[in-house]
Amino acid sequence: MATVSEPTLEANKAIVRRFVQEVLVGGSVAAVDELVADDFVPHTWPSDPNGKAALKAAIERVAAGLSDVTMTIDDLVAEGDEVVARLTASATQVGPFMGLQPSGKSYAIGEIHIFRIERGRIVEHWHQADMLGIMRQLGALPAPAKAPGGDAASSKT
Repeated sequence: MATVSEPTLEANKAIVRRFVQEVLVGGSVAAVDELVADDFVPHTWPSDPNGKAALKAAIERVAAGLSDVTMTIDDLVAEGDEVVARLTASATQVGPFMGLQPSGKSYAIGEIHIFRIERGRIVEHWHQADMLGIMRQLGALPAPAKAPGGDAASSKT
């Protein structure tokens, strides 16, 4: 990986901050055009020959299914052409979301996003989220059973 100057690392972090706030929280597909390269490659969902169009469609689906979206960046680390964001995401499900009917329930989970940036635009993105946590909090899966005298994590074998 090539050495990248501090101003460039800070510029890359600023792009990621804008992406999180304007695209992921704000649902702005117009910001996608500004921040994301035309040859964008998503690594989170199955490959699509037009990754940028698929990203816009995903943003619109999420915006239709969730309200009160917040994302707090807990850590933001840049090295080379990559920026990693660890964040806490929360929202309320108000419409169909991930195959679930509207529940009116809220969730709060941890997420990790990795962005690769070239010439001031996001060219690749990886995303890991606590999907089990979302499903439990939205009521699609039961919470783990409690052990007698404590929680499931503290049971002794």
